[in-house]
Amino acid sequence: MTPPRSFEKVSASICSMNKNQLKKQIKVFRGNFKLDFTDAYLNGCSQDKLRHILIAAVMTKR
Repeated sequence: MTPPRSFEKVSASICSMNKNQLKKQIKVFRGNFKLDFTDAYLNGCSQDKLRHILIAAVMTKR
């Protein structure tokens, strides 16, 4: 079993992603809940908002 990654490492990894990478990770996210965003919504989001969505999802999954 791999040790859980710290918040700092997870957020640094997410912050290094470009907009297309963020959208892809949101679309393929698998957790105890489903992220169900349309492509139109994700395309209209700023890169910062996409980061916020992904960081919140990953942290909530933990």
